[in-house]
Amino acid sequence: MLTLGISGHFDLSPVLYRSYMHDAAACLVADGELVAAVEEERFNRIKKTNRFPTGAVRACLDLAGVRPRDVDAVGYYFDQDLLDLGLLTFQVAAPVRPGTSGLDLLRDRLRTRFDWDIAPDRVVFARHHLAHAWSSFARSGMADALVVVMDGRGEDVSTTIYLAGSGEMRELRSYPVPPSLGLLYQNAIGHVGYGFGDEYKVMGLAPYGDPATYREQFRSLYTLLPDGDYELVAGLPDINPTVAPFHAIGFPTRTAGEPVTQEHRDFAAGLQETLEILAMHVIAHWARQTGATRLCFTGGVAHNSSLNGVILRSGLFDEVFVHPSSHDAGAAEGAAIVAAARLGAPHTRVGRLTSASLGPDLGTPDEVERQLSEWRGIVDVERPEDVVDATARLLADGAVVGWAHGRSEFGPRALGNRSILADARPVENRDRINAMVKKREGFRPFAPAVTAEAAGTYFDLTGTEADHAFMSFVVHVQEDRRAELGAVTHVDGTARVQVVTPGANARFHHLITRFGELTGTPVLLNTSFNNNAEPIVQTVHDALTTYLTTEIDVLVVEDFLVRRRGPAARALDDLVPAFRPDTRLRQDWRPGDEVRGEVYLSYSFGPSAKVSPAVFDLLAAVDGKSTIAALAGELTDEARAELVALWRRRFFTLAPKR
Repeated sequence: MLTLGISGHFDLSPVLYRSYMHDAAACLVADGELVAAVEEERFNRIKKTNRFPTGAVRACLDLAGVRPRDVDAVGYYFDQDLLDLGLLTFQVAAPVRPGTSGLDLLRDRLRTRFDWDIAPDRVVFARHHLAHAWSSFARSGMADALVVVMDGRGEDVSTTIYLAGSGEMRELRSYPVPPSLGLLYQNAIGHVGYGFGDEYKVMGLAPYGDPATYREQFRSLYTLLPDGDYELVAGLPDINPTVAPFHAIGFPTRTAGEPVTQEHRDFAAGLQETLEILAMHVIAHWARQTGATRLCFTGGVAHNSSLNGVILRSGLFDEVFVHPSSHDAGAAEGAAIVAAARLGAPHTRVGRLTSASLGPDLGTPDEVERQLSEWRGIVDVERPEDVVDATARLLADGAVVGWAHGRSEFGPRALGNRSILADARPVENRDRINAMVKKREGFRPFAPAVTAEAAGTYFDLTGTEADHAFMSFVVHVQEDRRAELGAVTHVDGTARVQVVTPGANARFHHLITRFGELTGTPVLLNTSFNNNAEPIVQTVHDALTTYLTTEIDVLVVEDFLVRRRGPAARALDDLVPAFRPDTRLRQDWRPGDEVRGEVYLSYSFGPSAKVSPAVFDLLAAVDGKSTIAALAGELTDEARAELVALWRRRFFTLAPKR
C-alpha cells in the first residue's frame, strides 16, 4: 500500500501565526517503508513553515516515480475535530471568510495543485501523538518498546506514553496541555531574548551557566507527584506562568539582539535542568512500571539532545531510539502509517532507519555541471580527478567548505549531504564559522562527525545502545581528546556527536577517513549548510547563493569544486534580481517627513529592512528579467553593499541572465 503523509496548514492567510500547524512536510510510505520525505521549508525557504506542503508533495511523488492516482490514501497529522475547531475559530474571528472543513480544504488543495480528486474515505486524520509514536517506532527496528511522545501539545495532550509491540500501539497514559514541558520551555526562553523555534539555542547556552542561581525560582514552577505525575503552576489567562517568579526578583529580561549576560546563562542552565528533572521523572516511572528495556523518544522535546544524553547515561534502558525528524515534520510520516492501518494494511517495519537522506538530489552530473556553468562569470568551476581527496586536503589546510551531495536530509540537522565542514581541531574554527559564516551567537556549539571506527576513541557513547547517526545525543568527549577537538568540544566537555558509517553515507565516511589519514584525526566539524536567514540549502542554486553571501572558502557540489572570483558586491552587475513570492515593498511617511522605503517578507514574523531611495527605486523596477546593471546603471559602493546585505537576508534572489 502506498500512502502519503502531510503536515502543515492550508495557506488561508499569509500571516498565519508561525507556531500554528508548523513544520509542513510530506512523506511517502510504501508497504511500511519510508521512501521519500522532505520539509516544505526546503522549497519555500521559510523556516518551520506552516504552509501547505505543495513542493514537498510534488518532490515525494517525483522521487517515487508515481502519480497522485497511484497513492492509496492520504494521512494528516492532526485529528479532524481539532483541525475543524481551529478553522471555525478563524471564521468567528473574521466572519467575512466562509467556513469550511479540514477535509474539504485538504481535498481542494490536492485537486487544484495536483489535479488529484481523492475520495473522502481515502483521507485519514490521525491523532497527533499517535502519528509521532508510529513514525518513531516504525523506524526503530525494535520488536517492542516504551514510546514516549513529548511536545508542546497534540490535540488536548502534551505527553503520551505508549507500549508498542506485536503490531499494536497501546496508550498507557496521557498528560494534559497545562503541564506541557514543550510549552514550558518555549514560554520561558523569551526571558533570554528567544522565541518559537529557538529552543535549541537556549539548550546550547545552558552549559555556560550555573543552574543553582535560579533553582529556587524554577523549583517554584512545579511539584513532583507520585507515579510519574507532576504539576506546573497555572498562569492567569494570557499570562506566561514563568513571568511572576522572575519578575519578583528583578530578573533582567533580554531583548533579542542584546548582549547575553551571566544572568541569562544561569537562566538557561536552570531551565535546562528543570526540563531534565521533569522529563526524567516521567520517563523513569514508566520504565519501572512497564519493565521496558527499549525506548523510542519522540515529539519536539526529543530534539533536546542534552536531555537525550541524560537518558542514555541514566541506564534506564538497554537501547534508545530518537527519530531524526521527531518534530512535527516527522508526524507526517506517522500519519501515512496510520492511514495505511486504517485502510487494512498491517503496521509493518523494515528495520532501523539508517539514513535520513530521503529528499530530492541535486540532479544528474550533466544537470549539475550545466547549473554551475551558468555562474562562470562569477565563480571558477573545477572538476578534480578525486573530489573527496581534494576536499580532504582543503580541510586539512584550514579551509571552510560548503558540501552538497546526494539526496537532502529529512529533519533539522545536516548529516553530511548539505553541510558546512571544517577541521574539528582548532578552536578558532568555531569562532570563525559562528561569526563570519553563520552570523550567530559565539556560544553556539558545533557538532563533530566521526567515523564509526574511531567513535569510541574520541567520545563516550555510554553503555546504552543508540543510533548516533542523526546528531540526537549529547555525549562526553573523552577527556584526553578534548583539547584535540577544540572546535567541537562544548564548554562542559560534551558534544552532539554524529557517527558516520560507510553504509549510511559512503562519500561522507570516505571524506572523514581521508581527512583522518592526512591529519591523524578522523573528525570533522559539521554544521548545516545555511546562513542565519534561511533553512538548509536544497538545490544547486541554494548552495551557490549561500556560498556567495557567506565567507565559506570553497564550495563542493557533487564532483565539482567552486571558488568565487571576487567579492559578491563586484559580481552584482550581471545578475538578475527576482522577488520571492512573499517579497513586498512599501513606502511610509508623514507630512513633512522624508519618504522612507522598506522591503519585507509577508509571512508571520517575516523580516523587514529599511532601504535607501536609490535601492528602493531599483527594487521597484525589478521584473525578473533585467540585470542589476540594466536596472540601475552605475552603482555606488554604498548601494552595492546594501544590495548584498539584502541578498544575504534573502529578500530577493539573484541568478545569471539566461
